[in-house]
Amino acid sequence: MTARSLELIAQADAILYDRLIPESALGGARVDCELTYVGKAPGAAAMEQEDIDRLLVELGQRGRRVVRLKGGDPFVFGRGGEEAAALAHAGVRFEVVPGVTAGVAAPAYAGVPVTHRDAASAVAFVTGHEDPEKPETAIDWPALAAFPGTLVFYMGVRNLPKIAERLMAAGRPGGEPAAVVSQGTLPAQRSVRATLAELPGRVAEAQVRPPAITVVGPVAALELGWLEQRPLHGRTVAVTRARAQASALAGRLRALGAEVVETPAIRIVPRPPPPELANIEDYDLVCLTSPNGAKLLIDGLTAHGKDARSLARAVLAAIGPGTAKELADRGLTADVVPPRSIAESLVEALEGTEVKGRKVLVARAAEARDVLPDALRERGAEVDVVPLYETVAEPLGDEEREALARASHVTFTASSTVRFLLEALGGELAGGPRVVSIGPVTSATARDHGLTVDVEASRHDLDGLVDALVADSAR
Repeated sequence: MTARSLELIAQADAILYDRLIPESALGGARVDCELTYVGKAPGAAAMEQEDIDRLLVELGQRGRRVVRLKGGDPFVFGRGGEEAAALAHAGVRFEVVPGVTAGVAAPAYAGVPVTHRDAASAVAFVTGHEDPEKPETAIDWPALAAFPGTLVFYMGVRNLPKIAERLMAAGRPGGEPAAVVSQGTLPAQRSVRATLAELPGRVAEAQVRPPAITVVGPVAALELGWLEQRPLHGRTVAVTRARAQASALAGRLRALGAEVVETPAIRIVPRPPPPELANIEDYDLVCLTSPNGAKLLIDGLTAHGKDARSLARAVLAAIGPGTAKELADRGLTADVVPPRSIAESLVEALEGTEVKGRKVLVARAAEARDVLPDALRERGAEVDVVPLYETVAEPLGDEEREALARASHVTFTASSTVRFLLEALGGELAGGPRVVSIGPVTSATARDHGLTVDVEASRHDLDGLVDALVADSAR
């Protein structure tokens, strides 16, 4: 999407949107923005074109700031010209924001340049939705067959046999390279390549469905594919982290080609800054058990009028590289980071640290295990356990349940994500996705709840989780 389109969406009083817009396109709309779906699916329309035109005029005449959001470019087979004409006729001022049309974007994501100095110096965009057999066709098939360049057909997958037949009958060689790209630019993208004569049969065998773009010409033989070669292409991964934290993991998985469905099972609820933080200078050892705890510790110090300098004399211990990184992002270096991201490993790592008679603060979630504080108390430490946040269940909607059912993998980053997800699903994970766990404690919880853990990260952080998922997908 263009920067201008995002600006206008954020300002809009009303948005009329189509079926083929990006999934997150409406994320920047105001809470009070009026959203109206007017998309068209093959053989069905949520709203007739005349009604869309009428609604645009009506909203514009009422002085509303209106965005008509379309996939691709509104003036390339998008009926944007018709809608602009209706507004102009009614005297309603408007602005056109061009987008990237599917006839360019989908082939590019499939590694097919529609022009190439050695293969095609021209390109023609053609609607494939028109029935080539109807006598009143507006398409000049002999001219298209003779066109010295690339032919790009929109919305033509259902009519592909007739399109190929008419092109070849008009003189286009049946042996010319051709390709169909479905779900172009999306994680579910698929491309089928063959000769023009063979392409309809190959597409039928592959059960390709709209939306799809068809490319005919020598450029279709170029082997420049990249999207479909990403390591997680074709995988659908469910991310169960808290919504506020899911974006980092989701972004990395999308960059590797996965379709990501965010199904947050938990929500992090911070507690008021505890009074112990007002006297943080009294502690000799401060243990942090999660990135959330590290973040909220620093936030709590700020609330008490303190900053990182208050931790100058304390030994900082962090369970896992993710927790250590959160501290580093706040300008603090962890003194002790155990090799495994579990409490037992931190207990072992602290064996060389004298704790007898020392004051220790353990900052953690309210419902965390007591392995660490119990072990430190046994060694003579004076331990204060400070719950900085609670992990609560996040209800799942119908769309999220459906998304989970089609996931190839589901990721668990903490025991709480396992417990609360299965609680929300009534104890059963439908669809049989492969279970990916961040570490042994999470894996044990999953097994206790009847799940088979297919993949466990050897490094117990998000990097390790992603690496394990990629390795599993390559099998």
